[in-house]
Amino acid sequence: MSALPSRVKLIDVGPRDGLQNEKQPVPAAVKIELVHRLQAAGLKEIEVTSFVSPKWVPQMADNAEVMAGITRQPGVRYSVLTPNMKGFEVAQACQPDEIVVFGAASEAFSQKNINCSIAESIERFAPVVAAAHAAGIAVRGAMSCTVGCPYEGDIAPERVGYLAGLMKSIGVDRVDVADTIGVGTPRKVQRAIEETLRHYSLDNVSGHFHDTYGQALANTLAALQMGVWNFQTSVAGLGGCPYAKGATGNVATEDVVYMLRGMEIDTGIDLNHLVDAGQYISTHLGRMPHSRVAVALLNKRASEAATEAHAR
Repeated sequence: MSALPSRVKLIDVGPRDGLQNEKQPVPAAVKIELVHRLQAAGLKEIEVTSFVSPKWVPQMADNAEVMAGITRQPGVRYSVLTPNMKGFEVAQACQPDEIVVFGAASEAFSQKNINCSIAESIERFAPVVAAAHAAGIAVRGAMSCTVGCPYEGDIAPERVGYLAGLMKSIGVDRVDVADTIGVGTPRKVQRAIEETLRHYSLDNVSGHFHDTYGQALANTLAALQMGVWNFQTSVAGLGGCPYAKGATGNVATEDVVYMLRGMEIDTGIDLNHLVDAGQYISTHLGRMPHSRVAVALLNKRASEAATEAHAR
């Protein structure tokens, strides 16, 4: 445990990754307010939106409106997903601090998801990365299916190293090791990270764990024990797993913050304000947060309020 970092930076992906598959339209004003509440809670990195075709992801059709509506805070990094040059050109006008490109460690997933091989996907992203750097915009690479794939099953760690090497070769600044379908367990996650660290330093590797099988916090701890100090999480656990109907997707930011706080690891995030942000978007969506910590704290608040009212 001596390798544990003293501080951790969380990237909240709720506004983009969390909301993109919601069936009911979420107004731009609500997305903007969610971003404002997240930064007010202390988040220093927020994945805001995606510049993809509205034909494929209609929820993100208001991307430019959302970016224009945010009151930016100094010291907060606002990132957006850009799958191609067309998307980047539109995104550039919105002045993101970072763009996110994505690749899969699974050939089958790459073919099914974006109709090309892993190597071909990297070739497509190369001009996007170069254009971003020329414009002074940082680039993060999301590496999906690093421990398991819905089509191939288990993914060999060497495939993760192969993808990380390709990302590095086109100039991607930092990468996410993502357990896209949430099947990972601690040692599998550590092996994927070990392969990634052959190409990137610890400071430029982050963990992105889904909680489909309830392993996300364990996998986060396993990454922490390797010294990883950057993680993607989603407020209120927004975002389901598309390959396991009804299952939880992204690990909830509230749950990770609670665990880290209990381990005396600094995040700079106010848990109560974070719970409020999660409750805000969950209320709009008409459901309770998918965060166990949020539900526990909200129930505690309600109980204390009822006790106080009764005492009066």
